[in-house]
Amino acid sequence: MPTAKKKTTTVSAPPERRRELLDTAAEVFAAQGYNATTVRRIADEAGMLAGSLYYHFDSKESMVDEILSTFLTELWDGYDAVLAAGLGPRETIEALVTESFREIDRHRAAVAIYQKESAHLAAQPRFGYLTDSQRKFERAWLGTLERGVSDGVFRADLDIRLTYRFVRDTVWVAASWYRPGGHHSPEEIARQYLSMVLDGIALRNETALRE
Repeated sequence: MPTAKKKTTTVSAPPERRRELLDTAAEVFAAQGYNATTVRRIADEAGMLAGSLYYHFDSKESMVDEILSTFLTELWDGYDAVLAAGLGPRETIEALVTESFREIDRHRAAVAIYQKESAHLAAQPRFGYLTDSQRKFERAWLGTLERGVSDGVFRADLDIRLTYRFVRDTVWVAASWYRPGGHHSPEEIARQYLSMVLDGIALRNETALRE
């Protein structure tokens, strides 16, 4: 006769402690991968017993869910504000890139997890919001690039989807090397990236070229 599964009761930790535990879990997930990470490993990194961690979270799935949902909620708070500001296409791209680097600064490990794990996590009903966010993200960027071409701000021959993929991947891959508190602020890194990207897609001044 099978034994009954022991029910785990979670308790609310102080917000600061909960944040610390999630930050630790995020670093482990980012470094080792979701599937390879055990609750015991997270507990070891947090300096506690695995059983004690279950008092705060019922599973590693709950932890990665909270890590990703917190990151995406904050990301979209920033993106929605940019998209609602009525900026021109170039200014919108600049603001979105800058906001992206600010989020990498705040949630570097969560960005790395999102990049590595979202495809297979999204297959689970609990993580359906990952697919919704990706579609919304794509619409925002493609729509802005299309508007830029239509308004004559970006080149008429621009491959919109290829440009979107290039900018997206170029920005988010920075999570693999960026470390908070480095020599450059998120805004400075964004400015450097934008200088490289927009010099390639912004409509050039023909008069200036002739001179």
